[in-house]
Amino acid sequence: MMQKILESKQEKLNYQYQVATHLVNSIVILDEKLTIQYVNPAAEALLLRSYKKLKGLAFHNIFFNDSINDERLLEVLKSGQVFTNNEVILSVSESSPITVEINVSSVEFSHHPHILLELKQVDQLKKISAETFQLHQWEAARDLIKGLAHEIKNPLGGLRGAAQLLSREITTEQQEYTSMIIAQADRLTNLVDRLLGPNQLPKLAFQNIHQILETICQLTQFNNPKNIHIIRDYDPSIPEIELDQDTIQQAILNIVSNAVHAVSINGEIRFKTRIGINQTISGKLIKLSMQISIIDNGPGIPLKLQDTLFYPMVSGRENGTGLGLSISQTLINQHQGKLSCKSRPGRTEFTILLPISQEKN
Repeated sequence: MMQKILESKQEKLNYQYQVATHLVNSIVILDEKLTIQYVNPAAEALLLRSYKKLKGLAFHNIFFNDSINDERLLEVLKSGQVFTNNEVILSVSESSPITVEINVSSVEFSHHPHILLELKQVDQLKKISAETFQLHQWEAARDLIKGLAHEIKNPLGGLRGAAQLLSREITTEQQEYTSMIIAQADRLTNLVDRLLGPNQLPKLAFQNIHQILETICQLTQFNNPKNIHIIRDYDPSIPEIELDQDTIQQAILNIVSNAVHAVSINGEIRFKTRIGINQTISGKLIKLSMQISIIDNGPGIPLKLQDTLFYPMVSGRENGTGLGLSISQTLINQHQGKLSCKSRPGRTEFTILLPISQEKN
C-alpha cells in the first residue's frame, strides 16, 4: 500500500515537472532558506543561466534591487497565503533591469513546503504598447502638419503672384520691396515642402547596407573639425536587402548630423549592425530584420523631448529646425521599418529596424 502511495506521488511530481517544463512563464522554486531548488526552461532563459548553475544559489544572489523582501517570502511559506505584484523591477546579474509580474505561493516540493515564484516578463508588452501609442501620435501630428502646410501654401502662392504683378507696375527702386516679398514667400514655401516630407515612394533594389554606411562615414570624416572618432562595428553576415539607397542614406545622415552636433571634441560615434530575431515593427512580429544603430557619447537627449523626438518642429538645438528626425522617421516608415531612440547622459542610441526579405529576386 505504501509503495503504491509513493509511486502515485512520484507520478504526480513527474507530471508537474513536465507541465512546468512547457510553461511560457518562468517558474522558480525556493526552499525555506530562500535558495533555488528548481527552475523551468523559461526561467533559465530569463535568468541567463542553466538549471545546474542556478540550483542552490540564494534568491538575492540572482535578483538584485527587487521589491520582494525575505520576510514577505517567508510569510507565504508559513501562512500559505498567495500574493501578486504586477510591476516588480528585477536586475538579473549585470544585465539591464527587467519588469515582471510575479505570483508567489506555497507548494509541496520533494515532500517539503517550498515557495513557488511565477514570473512573467512584461517589458516587451509595455514596450509594444508605448511604441504603438507613439506611432499613432506621430501619424496624427504628421497629418495635422500636412493639413496646415497645404493651407499655408495656397495663400503663399497668391502672395507671390501678386508681388510679381506689382513689380511690373512700380519703379525700379520700389521693386526692392516686392523682391523681398517674393524671396520670403519662396523661403516659406520651401519650409512647408520640407514639413510635408518626401512625397515619392522609395525605389527599392537589393543593396549592401555596409556600403551605404561607409559612404556616410567618409562624409562625416571629410568635415570633422571636432576630431570625432568613427567606430565601425559591423556584422558581415547581414545579407543585401531591398531598400532605396538614397533615402536610407538621407535618413541615417540626419541622425548622424545630430550626433555630430551633440558630441564634444574627440567624441565618439559608433556605427553598429546586427541581425534582429523576432522583432516587433508597427505591432507586427518580424522574424528576421536588420538592425542599424548609431551610438554617440554626447550629453544625451533631454527627457522632456524623448517622447516627441520624431515630431515635426521638435528640436533640442537652439538653431535646429526639428525636421531632420521627422523626415528620417518618414523615410524609414516607407520601408516598413522602425526608428527608435534610447538616450541617457553619455550614451544616445538611434536604432533602425528594417525587415529582411526571405527571398531575393
